[in-house]
Amino acid sequence: MKQRNLLWLLWGLLGFAVAAIVCLSAWQWLAPRHEPLPVLAAVPNFSFIERNGQAFGLEQLRGHVWIADFIFTSCGGTCPVMTTHMSELQSTLEKKEFAEVKLVSFTVDPERDTPEVLRRFADGYRASKDKWFFVTGPGSEIQKLTKEGFMLAAAASGGNPDEDIIHSNRFVLVDAQGRIRKYYLGTEPESIVVILRDIKTLLAEAHS
Repeated sequence: MKQRNLLWLLWGLLGFAVAAIVCLSAWQWLAPRHEPLPVLAAVPNFSFIERNGQAFGLEQLRGHVWIADFIFTSCGGTCPVMTTHMSELQSTLEKKEFAEVKLVSFTVDPERDTPEVLRRFADGYRASKDKWFFVTGPGSEIQKLTKEGFMLAAAASGGNPDEDIIHSNRFVLVDAQGRIRKYYLGTEPESIVVILRDIKTLLAEAHS
C-alpha cells in the first residue's frame, strides 16, 4: 500500500512539473519581447471601400495596432486557412487588453469581391464589424498598395475567371503609426502565438 501511495505521489509530482513547464513556456511566448521590433516600412495612404459600403483607409486605422492580409473570397487554396487563422486571432483579440487592435483583409479580386460579396464572406467567419474589416477597391490601386506599400506579391485577375490570382500568404503587423513591423506565415497556426506576443510588444511600446 505504501509503495502504491509513493507511486501516486511521484506521478502527481511529475504531472505538476510538466504543467509548470508548459505554463512557463506559454508565458515566455506571450510575454512582450524585450528587444523592439524593427521598423520595416511605412504603409502609404489609401482609401478604399469596406464591406459596409463606407470609405475606409489608413486614417481609420491611425492610433491602432493592426494585422493585414490579402485574400479573395473564391480562393480554394490558402485563403480559407488564412481566414480561419484570422478568425482565431479575432477571438483572442476580443480580450480587454487587445480591445483597440484591428484586423484588415484586402481582396485581390475586387472585380468579383464587391462589398456585398465581402459582407457575406465576413458573416461566414463571424467577423466583427468593429474589429475585422474587409476592404475592396480599384484593382490597380490594390495591386500598387500590395506591391509598393506592403512589399508583397500580388496580381489581380482583371475579371477573367480563367486567369490565376497571385497573392501572398503573409500576415502583416502594422503599428499605431502605420509602420510595418513584421511579417508572418498566415497559413501556419504557430504564427498566432508569435503575433500575439509581438502585439503585446507594440502595445507596451505605445504606452512607454
